[in-house]
Amino acid sequence: MGKGARKAREARNGKRRSSGAAFVARSFEGLAAEPELIALREFVPSATARLPVAGAEREIHVASVLPGAAAAMVRSDGTAFLGLQVQAKSSDVSRDLGRALRWLRDADTGDTLAVPDTTSEPVDGERLQDQLDPDVALEPELHPDFSWWLPPGERDSAGTDPAVQRANEAIMPTERLLSAPAETGQATAAYWVDAGEKAHLRWVRPEPESELLAALARLSARGELGLGDGSRYAGSFRAHGLLVPVWDLDREAHPREWVGPAGELGDRLSATLAGLADQPLDAAERRARDGLLGRQITIR
Repeated sequence: MGKGARKAREARNGKRRSSGAAFVARSFEGLAAEPELIALREFVPSATARLPVAGAEREIHVASVLPGAAAAMVRSDGTAFLGLQVQAKSSDVSRDLGRALRWLRDADTGDTLAVPDTTSEPVDGERLQDQLDPDVALEPELHPDFSWWLPPGERDSAGTDPAVQRANEAIMPTERLLSAPAETGQATAAYWVDAGEKAHLRWVRPEPESELLAALARLSARGELGLGDGSRYAGSFRAHGLLVPVWDLDREAHPREWVGPAGELGDRLSATLAGLADQPLDAAERRARDGLLGRQITIR
């Protein structure tokens, strides 16, 4: 191979490497909406929420999943949606979604963006953090099916729409357990999920993993990590840089029955987190933390 051809190949390879920007582990860091965005992207089946887009001329909603796992669409009635569960991703999910959001700002009624742009060179101002109000949390609306893919006037035909039918068959019943206090602006992202044989509480927590694990370990050592009878701490999984603890629950109990226990657990967890700086983990708590570290679970 000649020197000129070799240099050209090296230039092309360098361009591919630069367009594949550095991996961003915590995709939505800095946004009050971070926990709910993770929940809607990772395990909530059918949900929408108004997206706090700064300076947008149209109202835009974020959605757990759109028809065909599209990146974005404008429904025939003009309602705009940004899809979270999509078919492709780059090393920076926030940039992928931000690009789809920029497309959505100017899209025409009926337009669909099938896949996000995951290959263009990064430019300033295109990540979600650049386009959303960072202090506004999401308030998701959960739906029992996917009839919302259609405008209100067309939903009578949703039962015969093949795409809606297929999507409905995959839904696991899900309820949002806790609502964030309006004055704090912080989302809670705590969800009851009926996975078939068991029900679960899946709770996206905003704290750094090391601090959260220490607090969970302290509660575990005290015997205070459960939600009462019919519950068991199952483990945790990581998603977009945050830890998601999971509890097994008695699926015969109604989701509302877990709201109080989950709130009490949240209070214990907050108090424990606040005390970590003044009181390091003792030997029993460190052993509990080691045990929690070994209980990583997979939800799919």
